[in-house]
Amino acid sequence: MVAPTRRKLGTVAGTTPAQMAKLENPVVDFDNLPPADWWQADVVLCALGTTMKQAGSQAAFYKVDHDYVLACARLAQQAGTRVFVLNSSLGAALKAGSYYLRVKAETERDLGTLGFASLTIVRPSLLDGGPRPDSRPGEQLAILVSKMIWPLLIKRWRSVPTASVAAAMLQAGLQGKAGQTVLESEKLH
Repeated sequence: MVAPTRRKLGTVAGTTPAQMAKLENPVVDFDNLPPADWWQADVVLCALGTTMKQAGSQAAFYKVDHDYVLACARLAQQAGTRVFVLNSSLGAALKAGSYYLRVKAETERDLGTLGFASLTIVRPSLLDGGPRPDSRPGEQLAILVSKMIWPLLIKRWRSVPTASVAAAMLQAGLQGKAGQTVLESEKLH
């Protein structure tokens, strides 16, 4: 397995040292993605993204959440990869009131034009679990509140464990269902 990242990965939760030793983790500059054999893969699972706060501007956010994702997808597709799975966001829509959600929808739309035999878009609600490299107090408060009123929330808006999202992405990738599939948050519980 290969996991190109912006920063070197630490220990991945739920993995043994032997499993981590099998993971190739090239640190790449996403502004200058290298041609590499690892773009040809059975499946690409993409969870690349940032926050507006981390990005610092709308342009920087767009670059990470749209342009970098599309650049990786294009390289993989050109190398012959037929299956692509993207972690997007609940509420992604081209006419959403939120810039964040509009960018997510544009990314989904543009991935759909690349011609993957199988494209799965996973749209979780708030992600519960981690580890996170940054502090997100607003998100943590929203997760706490959602847990307090869990029975009252419709399933779509309930926080989703990160392990459930990862499992759904992996399952979708391994199944490689033909065409485009969207897995909404309620299907991830």
